[in-house]
Amino acid sequence: MADDKLHRVRSGIAEYPDFPKPGVTFRDLFPILENPSVFKDLIDLIIQAAKENCPKAECVVGLESRGFLFGPILAQALNIPFVPVRKKGKLPGELYSVTYQLEYGSDTCEIKKDSLKPKQKVLIIDDLLATGGTMTAACRLVEKAGAEVSLCMVVIELADLKGREAVDRPVKSIMAF
Repeated sequence: MADDKLHRVRSGIAEYPDFPKPGVTFRDLFPILENPSVFKDLIDLIIQAAKENCPKAECVVGLESRGFLFGPILAQALNIPFVPVRKKGKLPGELYSVTYQLEYGSDTCEIKKDSLKPKQKVLIIDDLLATGGTMTAACRLVEKAGAEVSLCMVVIELADLKGREAVDRPVKSIMAF
């Protein structure tokens, strides 16, 4: 059953060669969202993976922006809070910030200081793991807030880019390319 769901989800991902630049194959999840039964399959796979790999999660942290598609649904299914990690300047109040390096420059992400509890076990979710920079920054933010990263989960892992090696926490991908 899980293999059937994974096959349907994997088949629903559109591929765009040479986008956004030559040599890159863009993997587009949005066609899955257009098909309710395949989207449900993906959500089922995410929930199952969370329960199997992080059964003691106390909070889901979703990364801007596509982590916001899956994080609240996962948090609701697990009956735990959802907390967003946003790009700089998008959250009000007192914040923790982390600046990280991108392929061509840097970026900053933030989390509200009062959004996590000390020692809280956190599952971080995003759509894609490429080089690992954004996920590593999110782990640092969670730890700055005093919580503990139990699992980093992504829908797609681009294995050739070795992002898993950059993230020093457990990583679970629903599928790898």
